[in-house]
Amino acid sequence: MAVLPIVEYPNDILERKCETVTVFDKKLAKLLDNMYDTMIEHDGVGLAAPQVNVAKRIAIVEIDEETGTLEMINPKILQMKGSQTDVEGCLSFPGLYGEVERADYVKVEAQDRKGNTYIVEAEDFFARAIMHEIDHLEGVLFTTKVTRYIDEAELEGFEEE
Repeated sequence: MAVLPIVEYPNDILERKCETVTVFDKKLAKLLDNMYDTMIEHDGVGLAAPQVNVAKRIAIVEIDEETGTLEMINPKILQMKGSQTDVEGCLSFPGLYGEVERADYVKVEAQDRKGNTYIVEAEDFFARAIMHEIDHLEGVLFTTKVTRYIDEAELEGFEEE
């Protein structure tokens, strides 16, 4: 496996709608494995393909060992409900954090690395991470949804809660 370079803002690929994946092969599996290694190396909880300079509808999320690694290919949001506001950051915006309002629940249809379709339901932080990564695939950056930016000192207070 390999750790890939993270694309940082500003870069056009981050604001481009990604292409649908149509080929499910060893190259895709290798990209997913490399994206996972990259996310872990950078202490992320999610990573979308455009963040590693690939304009395809591919994203991964892993918030903890209990939920495991979620690989989403061609994800579509089927349902959202509720509301939550919390601090978000992004590997493509190092050192930048802000409060973002998102749904508290999300239901998503996606494909796995073999092309099999599945449905996942998530709440709270898991839902937030999924929606953040799907936004990347639409060319939507979290900075467009920030209601208030958080500085480093204030961020430490959030982490202690």
